[in-house]
Amino acid sequence: MAIVDQVEQLIEASIETLGYELVGVEYIQGGPDAILRIYIDAEQGITIEDCERVSHQVSGILDVEEPVRSAYLLEVSSPGFDRPLFKARDFERFAGAEAKISMKLPVNGRRNFKGVLQGFDNGDILIEVDGEVYELPLSKLGKARLEA
Repeated sequence: MAIVDQVEQLIEASIETLGYELVGVEYIQGGPDAILRIYIDAEQGITIEDCERVSHQVSGILDVEEPVRSAYLLEVSSPGFDRPLFKARDFERFAGAEAKISMKLPVNGRRNFKGVLQGFDNGDILIEVDGEVYELPLSKLGKARLEA
């Protein structure tokens, strides 16, 4: 199981208990330390104090469970205006919004798509680019963000 998936399983219930939504987790390797970035959200928005509260809560869980065995920096952040999209529910929730998507592998000869989200269907992200709707497998998603 990927580190991101392990971390999500370990911390999601704890974050929800605190009253926040776990938007997603990124694990970025490179440089002297890796970065484990956790995105949270709430109806009223996210403050620095919210990030500190979640950071304190999840760091204890991660220290005990050790899903990441090497040194890393823990960052807790709001998703911001250019919100990252991770799961099927994100693509359904933000249907109609502008998004930028990069795939791990080419789909129809291209890896980058910028257009209007049309939702999610049967394992595929639906995005309209220049009048054409593309079906992009969530399993091959590299990165996706809303366009601010």
